[in-house]
Amino acid sequence: MATPVTGFQTCTIVVNLFSGARDALSPAVEPLLTVRDGNQNTVTLPDNGFLTASSASISGLPFFDNFGDNYAVVASANDYEQAGFFPVKVTPDAPAVVDIMLLNKNADYNFRDARWDKLKLNHADYAALLSAGTVDEATAANRYSDRMEQHADSLACFFNLATAMSQIHLPDKTPMAYIKEIIWDETFAQDRFFAWADPAVIDQVTRAAAQKQFTPEVGTALFHAGATRSWKQVQFGEANVQLTFHENDRKEIGGVQCVMIEPDIDYYKDLAAHALLEVITNKLTNSLSDPRQVYVLRWIAGRHAGIPNFDPPYTIE
Repeated sequence: MATPVTGFQTCTIVVNLFSGARDALSPAVEPLLTVRDGNQNTVTLPDNGFLTASSASISGLPFFDNFGDNYAVVASANDYEQAGFFPVKVTPDAPAVVDIMLLNKNADYNFRDARWDKLKLNHADYAALLSAGTVDEATAANRYSDRMEQHADSLACFFNLATAMSQIHLPDKTPMAYIKEIIWDETFAQDRFFAWADPAVIDQVTRAAAQKQFTPEVGTALFHAGATRSWKQVQFGEANVQLTFHENDRKEIGGVQCVMIEPDIDYYKDLAAHALLEVITNKLTNSLSDPRQVYVLRWIAGRHAGIPNFDPPYTIE
């Protein structure tokens, strides 16, 4: 068994638990924490890991000054989905902080702040995109309401992607600023949507890749039928945005020959893990990536990275 470095230095991890409403988790939930160091040793916690508050400071953790300092923190509770984060990199100099979101297994989407009138007021850019291509306001509002009532998963996916893309800063503007019109058909799904975008975004993503913000996907057409090029964001360990382009599919909008764009979010950063644990699993089980899981992973990843909160105009309660 690995041992701490000479001097037996210790470190601290502060764990904060949140609900799908992005509020502090109620202590009444009685959450359980499991902590393992990078050597895969489980840490003995006070009260066997059960918490009586939404926040806990775990001190006295061994510091190894090597890969053993990559801790894993997992939270669970009865009737809640398990969640966690790895690696939580520790140092004796200051506490490491990790925020984890737990979803109630019976929770559902709450779109109260995404009703059409509120969306137009608080997220005018989203509303404008969702209404692009329609002939009048009533048609846009009805189409949106139908999507919310009959295909809530796909609407949650749209908001996950729109929020995440709004937080990506390309050399000039964000990816969302280049999208002109949503394609409203069966491809507007719970794991991705298709849209028409100004082709200038391709040059923007190429430049961002040169700055190490994105990496090109090898064998794009294997994962995205008909696609020509694709890049994946590399900012986070999980829940990165992937931007895939179908440059042979075009539509003129406002005098611009737009190309088809296919944004999605993968659970895993590593291509092999994505292929084995996500793509293949989804094919074998005839399932798609779950926007609820994306919501949790992206929120946790953003908190850990210290960027503005991932706050799509819906919650899961």
